[in-house]
Amino acid sequence: MVGIGEVARYAGVSTATVSRALSGRGHVSAATRDRVESAARSLGYVVSSSASSLASGRTRNIGVLVPFLDRWFFSTVLSGTASALMRRGYDITLYSLTADREQRRSVFQTFLRRQRVDGVIAISIELGDEEIAGMRELNLPMIAIGGPNPGLSTLTVDDAAVARVATGHLLTLGHRDIAHIGASPEFDIDFHVPTHRRQGFEQALADAGIPPRPSLYEPADFTIEGGFHAAKRLLGRPGERPTAIFAASDEMAIGALLAARELGHRVPEDLSVVGIDGHELGEFFRLTTVDQFPMGQGERAADALLDELEAMDAAPARPETPRALPFALIVRGTTAPPRG
Repeated sequence: MVGIGEVARYAGVSTATVSRALSGRGHVSAATRDRVESAARSLGYVVSSSASSLASGRTRNIGVLVPFLDRWFFSTVLSGTASALMRRGYDITLYSLTADREQRRSVFQTFLRRQRVDGVIAISIELGDEEIAGMRELNLPMIAIGGPNPGLSTLTVDDAAVARVATGHLLTLGHRDIAHIGASPEFDIDFHVPTHRRQGFEQALADAGIPPRPSLYEPADFTIEGGFHAAKRLLGRPGERPTAIFAASDEMAIGALLAARELGHRVPEDLSVVGIDGHELGEFFRLTTVDQFPMGQGERAADALLDELEAMDAAPARPETPRALPFALIVRGTTAPPRG
């Protein structure tokens, strides 16, 4: 294997300079850094993770906590996180937290205490006071996506505001009989995202002078199949049917589109449908949505954590107030004014 000494001789510098240039720690001129990196590439040299850890006190590895691996939103946020970490030379260790309390306790009391990670990113997981205190004891910086998570640096989307934007779009088009596909209680966990989205929906209706109607609400499970069945119940009831559906996720909105097609309703001529997320299938289905840029959420969290790590070298990190994540209405082909 090629050693650091060979890289130093090839580049015409000292081994200490090679170490500083490749680790990013310490001052090295841009020209020297380029020469060292070129030498390392030519020789096929890769910095030893164990040697780098001993020298810097860092593992260059970030732990990521995620509640689901088989859901599009979480896997997309995770993809953004991994991409941003790789760009800055960091590895990733994934911890999937289920509803199993013993497993969760093991992650915080055992796995994260093995000093194999430099920091932690929590994706849409509400952390307890003891869990946060444990990370502080280890001097591990943390960034949380979703919130609030008191005492942590947090990146969060205002879910009520997102729902108001989606509902407001339908109201602006002239819809008044608007149904909502939300979530069953077992899916309304941690930060109660479905509840906040329903509250935003109902607030938008109230602002327009429209009282919410329980008959125009159906719970589901944030999947295409769940949205399909919920929409069939909404559209199959006797009496006046809704002219629009606001689904609390794009996957459920896509399910509603498929249900409308099966029942013979044209979208958007007979029924308008809007979702939330920015799902990759949205463009294929021409779905109107409020995009919350999940890939970008992961990238922002990774960059924020690594920036915090670098700042810790100069001063202790202090928890920040929640930082708002962006969202935007994307109008495509599934919404239009109601007929008549």
